[in-house]
Amino acid sequence: MTKFTKEKKTAFDYIGENADKISEIHQLIWRYAEPALREYKSCDALVKWHREEGFDVEEGIAGMPTAYVATWGKGKPVISTYTEYDAVPETAQEPVTHREAENPWQAGHTDPHSALGVAAAAGAHAVKHAMEKHGLKGTIKIFGAPGEKICISKPYEAAKGYYDGLDATVAWHPRGSTTVMYETQWGSYWCVAFVFDCDQPETWMSYAPDLPVQTRAPGALDAVCLMYTTTKYTKESMLPRTGLWTINEAILVAGQATADNLPPRIGVITYAFRSPSLVQQEQIYKVLLNNAESVAKVTGCKLGIKWVAKTRTGLFNKALADLAYENLELVGPPEFTEGDKEKAREIVRGLGYEPPQEPYNEKLTPPDEWERMWRKPIPNYQTHHGSDDYVEFTWHCPTVWIQVYVPSVSVPGVRLPAWTRYALCGMKGVIDKSIYTAGKAISGTMIDLVTDPAKLKTCKDEWKERTSRYMEMPLLPPDMEPPVDLPWPEYITTPRGREWHIPPFRFKQVD
Repeated sequence: MTKFTKEKKTAFDYIGENADKISEIHQLIWRYAEPALREYKSCDALVKWHREEGFDVEEGIAGMPTAYVATWGKGKPVISTYTEYDAVPETAQEPVTHREAENPWQAGHTDPHSALGVAAAAGAHAVKHAMEKHGLKGTIKIFGAPGEKICISKPYEAAKGYYDGLDATVAWHPRGSTTVMYETQWGSYWCVAFVFDCDQPETWMSYAPDLPVQTRAPGALDAVCLMYTTTKYTKESMLPRTGLWTINEAILVAGQATADNLPPRIGVITYAFRSPSLVQQEQIYKVLLNNAESVAKVTGCKLGIKWVAKTRTGLFNKALADLAYENLELVGPPEFTEGDKEKAREIVRGLGYEPPQEPYNEKLTPPDEWERMWRKPIPNYQTHHGSDDYVEFTWHCPTVWIQVYVPSVSVPGVRLPAWTRYALCGMKGVIDKSIYTAGKAISGTMIDLVTDPAKLKTCKDEWKERTSRYMEMPLLPPDMEPPVDLPWPEYITTPRGREWHIPPFRFKQVD
């Protein structure tokens, strides 16, 4: 069992002494609510904080303007964590006990990644403070990881060598329980954009040159619509129905407005697909590609393919997971005040239901218990499900994914609207309890890895043994650039003020 050492006391005290600042920075990022690859203000706020804490920061890494790596210390061991800070379109909500959003289509924090980034940074800063005070040797790295909702940053950071030389990674995520991800790890996530460009519509009637052209090429709008429906028809040909695999589409451009008889020139549809294995991912892509090539021919379009992300599957490290859970036991689960609980009850009463007396989960969930719950919906033979791009770290070093409960309220037999969770996770004071818990759990685990070489060696020996059996190689080539040019939604400033906007697509030659 891990001990409460003087180094951990220093780290935990640091988080307590800086609680107000940590809370304020979370409020800042929660309200920025910037979506994937457009987290400019959020990234700047975290970078500024790292520098204030004495970290050296390299910005714009791996070809992404909102990615960074912050480094403090020198030599071994090299222990890392990461921040996330992207929000999700169409989930805007004010931190109040009723439904309220000026523009419900703009982005909001759902998980929330605002808390994820701030707690991870606080934990790493606390470790740096303890290492300075107690003369500990080693290096702390914090990776700024934008766009987790499209699983984009970590595959590119990994492919370009930023994770080389790491000795361990201690990560976390807001969840419905306070525990650690255990044996059943996240699966693989791939995302690809199919770009349909009707660049030569005049050739559509070339088979009858002596006939006056009275029709137009179907064009890119038809291509997107056909791709959407064709894939729906062929979904059963991609994978079995078991195992909670998913495939989701997003139309980034659906043909531009045209006049006269001109065909829509450009259409872009992305497909994000999750499955438990890379073999299954290849099968999904095989069907998608066949559909896209056929649709391009039918509609008179040129097909371009632009990869957004490709992750591997997660690799379990029991030694590090057990160590992290011991630190969670040391810290304890989030404990909420009566005022925090009344906020949840007020939401429920406003929806017309009887509020629960104890709305929050204020207990630890042992890893084995979590594992049983996590596996319930999947077949016995399946070893992965869902997805998160943190899995890229697991192939570079021992990695753990700590889970900490964030406030959410439920009513038996009733499915409450999602905004209730978004609101609670933005409320100052309420969400802070989860942030402090996560920050302390991260710092305690990191300190064990820095101060106890034997524990780190046990984690690394297990990692080496597991990777010796098989190694999933990086799926993105080092020279591949992330698709920051695709028309991801974002905020703009006009004479009317700050607005939620879906930008035009600047077409470039696709891969």
